[in-house]
Amino acid sequence: GRQIGSAMRGHGDRVWSVAFSPDGSTIASGSDDCTVRLWDAMTGQQQGQALRGHAGRVKSVAFSPDGTTVVSASYDCTLRLWDAKAGKEIGEAMQGHTDWVRSVVFSHDGACIVSGGDDRTVRIWDIDTRQPLGDSIRHEGWVRSVSISHDGKYVASGSDDGTIHVWDAGGRQQVWSLHGHIGWVYAVAFSSDSTRIVSGGHDDTVRIWDVASGAQVGDDLRGHTELVFSVAFSPDGKHVASGSDDGTIRVWDVREAKKESGIPVEHTRDVTSVACSPDGKYIVSGSWDKTVRLWNAETGEPVGDPMTGHDGEVNCVTFSPDSTRIASASDDRKVRVWDVETRLPQIGEPLYGHENYVRFVSFSNDGLYIASGSDDHSIRLWDAKSQLQWRGPLAGHQDYVLSLAFSPDDVYLVSGSHDRTIRLWDVKTGEQMGGPLTGHTDRVRSVSFSPDGKYVVSGSDDRTVRVWSVQTRQQVGSSLRGHEGWVNSVAFTSDGARIVSGSGDGTIRVWD
Repeated sequence: GRQIGSAMRGHGDRVWSVAFSPDGSTIASGSDDCTVRLWDAMTGQQQGQALRGHAGRVKSVAFSPDGTTVVSASYDCTLRLWDAKAGKEIGEAMQGHTDWVRSVVFSHDGACIVSGGDDRTVRIWDIDTRQPLGDSIRHEGWVRSVSISHDGKYVASGSDDGTIHVWDAGGRQQVWSLHGHIGWVYAVAFSSDSTRIVSGGHDDTVRIWDVASGAQVGDDLRGHTELVFSVAFSPDGKHVASGSDDGTIRVWDVREAKKESGIPVEHTRDVTSVACSPDGKYIVSGSWDKTVRLWNAETGEPVGDPMTGHDGEVNCVTFSPDSTRIASASDDRKVRVWDVETRLPQIGEPLYGHENYVRFVSFSNDGLYIASGSDDHSIRLWDAKSQLQWRGPLAGHQDYVLSLAFSPDDVYLVSGSHDRTIRLWDVKTGEQMGGPLTGHTDRVRSVSFSPDGKYVVSGSDDRTVRVWSVQTRQQVGSSLRGHEGWVNSVAFTSDGARIVSGSGDGTIRVWD
């Protein structure tokens, strides 16, 4: 959970684009403040002064393959080249576009640059002369994204006209016009072997195309519920990742052209919570339709009928460590425990006691206890076998309890609340460990322990991620800033070296 240097602060407005140098030592960023900035990836410190020259928002930045040069694309209709080491502009602005430039990439040999913009053109530029190579390539709509194949033979462009055009990079002759998306095409990318193109669009779909034939490969990849604005192939070309305005990132199997571990949309209302079983066999989902459903993780098919019994919306579901039980929390003020094999309530009555909606539920790591957090401001601990209340109510929070987590050794419980605080509890006694952990300026949506139990990470509606020492109950280092929306979920990686956060801004971020 150690932050590398300080948070990267310096831009005066929204940051639209970031890129790593090929050796991973430097980060380039472009912002609405019209500047490009270079950062030391290890320390997080800005390298030199802001690179100024653009008179409009910087929408896209990219490094050359050798890492010596950065190119930036701007709403001032120009591209600019920057010496990454000296932090100075190289020559004059590259002019030719007559409207905003939205996307720019280097060829993989570093000899040319490809750009696309709202003037409905794709342009290829010579890196040495900074002049366009031949005539521009035209679309019928704004060009949202451009990509060049790894072998340098083809350029792909996605446009608001709903098409993807594939061009011969040398002769600039159109090879294919790929039709299928309904509405704008936001993102295109080539596979590393240059044989496939992946695209994401305003129609909420991801599509894969064969470069040789121009044909779509397999079915539309459906699962996102909002526009898809970013796509990328894995290095081995077997998988595609997509990012969407629905706040999710999805991974797809290219060979079978289906969503990997896909879950059919079977709930009749919003799905509020999903969890994978520790043995990897099942996925469980909870919904506002008041049901809990079990799915085969390999096939994506439902397992049996929905689990019914809750009289209110289901807010949270989780598996026991041995994958044999499921716990669910609901607006009906109850926690229910289900048998995975029979999909029936395991023991008699549900867990009663909370006086308001139950927002969160978690098993202890040894499977002996269940913790629940509620809008009644309390936490309750239950014996997982007898389903009788063991400790509680644990009082201290002044507002809804939104998240809970047991320490790896089950000695402590951490909670996050709408009251903006984090609290640590002794599981054995139910007593609060010292005062609340304060610092967040909005509700705390997610908390998690590090694998060694020494630290807690928290995510909040204040858009920050924070790390805390369990021993001192003080914040460790600076807040991790970068998300533009609520931080809904946080967790340490299994080795404790990094933190992963998911946000309502549609991104997942990894922090060192």
